[in-house]
Amino acid sequence: MTTYNTSSRKSWTRFIPVAARILMGLLFTITGLNGFLHFIPQPADAMSAGATALMGGMMGSGYMFPLIFGTQFLAGLLLLSGFFVPLALALIAPVVVNIFAFHLFLAPSGLGMAVFVAVLEIFLAWAYRKSFAAMLQAR
Repeated sequence: MTTYNTSSRKSWTRFIPVAARILMGLLFTITGLNGFLHFIPQPADAMSAGATALMGGMMGSGYMFPLIFGTQFLAGLLLLSGFFVPLALALIAPVVVNIFAFHLFLAPSGLGMAVFVAVLEIFLAWAYRKSFAAMLQAR
């Protein structure tokens, strides 16, 4: 009969939320900063008509892109620091939903990354579910 050391397995799995948080934090810190500094080259592929219209409208508003990229950068820093993680997850959730919807409906070539980001968001929301319990109760 083999006995398993549950404490070593438990100690290994406790790092999964930390790794997911850091990965998501890096992703959003870099992409948020890129929105202001433009150090990642734009894809050479032409966007669909719907994607072009959406991007044109957001760019034309004058405030939407700075708001989105600022939110990404702030949430990314909070996730990286480990401070106010539930707040960061709540701030970035609408951005993640829109990234997913954009790639699902307008630019399917990036759907894999969108699914990955959505899975990270859902996993971290589950990992921090105790922090969200109070706001999910009907009163």
